Amino acid sequence: MIQGRLAGLRARHTEDVAVLHAELYEDVATRSRADSRPWRPLPAAGGHSPYEPGAPADDSAVFSVVERASGALAGEALLWGIDTHNRCAHVGVSLRPGSRGRGIGAEAVQLLCRYGFTVRGLHRLQVDTLADNTAMISAARRAGFTLEGTLRRSAWVSGEFVDEVVLGLPVDEWKQP
Repeated sequence: MIQGRLAGLRARHTEDVAVLHAELYEDVATRSRADSRPWRPLPAAGGHSPYEPGAPADDSAVFSVVERASGALAGEALLWGIDTHNRCAHVGVSLRPGSRGRGIGAEAVQLLCRYGFTVRGLHRLQVDTLADNTAMISAARRAGFTLEGTLRRSAWVSGEFVDEVVLGLPVDEWKQP
């Protein structure tokens, strides 16, 4: 487990799937904002949930976020689109409703930076999020990410095109806590 003061990142456990699926996937509005793929009805069981633990892959690293004090499941965090040639990846965090607004997400971003830079030897991390996702933008900025641009009307969300922003962090600008 990769541990911080408030949160930890650990491997996804089978018992995490039903909870994450119910609270993150079945919330259609939130899931539609968190994933560029369209929401569709999927059962939590039977290997169809996007939270189902899969075989390790070179292009992603998937974690469950846990609250350090209690060990309670707080959400998911991942590095995705890992490019081993250019040594870069994208950062994603999604928290259960009861775990939001307490600094756990900001620490999860920082823990993903630690993993990406010190364990995987990546050179650059990137956050791609909706322009109105103030929680993720704030968490990324606290970890040292810089706003690099706005992709105007590039994301189809709930019947309209909305702006996305890109934030980047090269390893030499990361300030390890």
